[in-house]
Amino acid sequence: MTTIVCGDDHAVFLEALVPVLESRGMKVVGTGLNLAEVVHQVVQTTPDVCLLDRRFGDTRADGVASVLAASPRTRVIMLTADPDPAAVLGALRSGATGYVHKTRGLEHLIGTIDRVVRGEVLVELPAPRQSSGMPQDLALRARQLTTRERQCLALLVDGHTTVAMATRLGVSVATIRTHVRALLTKLGAHSRLEAASLAVRHGLVEPEDERPEAAAL
Repeated sequence: MTTIVCGDDHAVFLEALVPVLESRGMKVVGTGLNLAEVVHQVVQTTPDVCLLDRRFGDTRADGVASVLAASPRTRVIMLTADPDPAAVLGALRSGATGYVHKTRGLEHLIGTIDRVVRGEVLVELPAPRQSSGMPQDLALRARQLTTRERQCLALLVDGHTTVAMATRLGVSVATIRTHVRALLTKLGAHSRLEAASLAVRHGLVEPEDERPEAAAL
């Protein structure tokens, strides 16, 4: 049974969320209306997952860091009503393994929890900016990407590991690494995270729920 600590500054949201999670076989072992309460519950219970409002902490990343300092084994999923690419990247850098927009609904959140517990990293991306605002040099670089490299970039944005990408695309891990190195070079990115950030900010890939399955595979 997956154990969860929930943190949000809206009591009504917590009161509605807890029974739904428990009705789906999860056990909510603590709740908090502020970061201090959440960290206390995490210390006491070392849950499998902590659902944490993005606004907790003095900076966007403080909440994640505080929870992981209290329980390194806990997977942190950030919840937000105000998506921001910088906040997504900040949370991931601090160790969050999920980032979900509250408007996506409970079924989406429950699915995210299940997948994060299995070891995936899942991010609910904000809508990409229109490509008309893309710097000209980046637009030229992006046009150099092959179809397979674009598929790999989309999977990077979705948070897939190298092994998961290889499985999804039906190729070897070595082949995935080759494609990723190529797309990093073409985009002028120094890391997978930077490439994903460029893709989100400039609409280089479609959001996962708008992407044709055939194109992703």
